[in-house]
Amino acid sequence: MENLLIRRLESGDVNDICRIQKAIAEDLGTVDYYRVVEEEAKREDRVSFVAELDGKVVGFLITYILYGGFGLEKSAWIGLFGVDPKYMGRGIGKRMAEEVFGVFRKINIKNVFTSVKWDSTDLLSFFKSLGFDRSEFINLKKIID
Repeated sequence: MENLLIRRLESGDVNDICRIQKAIAEDLGTVDYYRVVEEEAKREDRVSFVAELDGKVVGFLITYILYGGFGLEKSAWIGLFGVDPKYMGRGIGKRMAEEVFGVFRKINIKNVFTSVKWDSTDLLSFFKSLGFDRSEFINLKKIID
């Protein structure tokens, strides 16, 4: 993977991110990737990256910095993540995560959170391999009629 480049997310990456997400899930669901990527690319405090292999975007990792709440100090949330299925298992996700964690260390963020559906065993295994474990928080859900 010597030709792998991890770089900051840019607004022009949105079509590649949508392509990767469609390859993973076949449906973009209700996420407005154009808005998310555009807003994230504008943020000064952004810590979101894409992975390029030979000039082609093959992965993305979008995070959000939280400036406090519910007893936590400044922390971060991994909101969106994906690697093109053709390139999975090559360490691309791990390389992006290492880059993100390095930035978080520099800006003194110690707590990083994410949420994974209980039956997404491959994604759960990936995050466990990065050192993630259950947190002291419980995800709660309310459906608005």
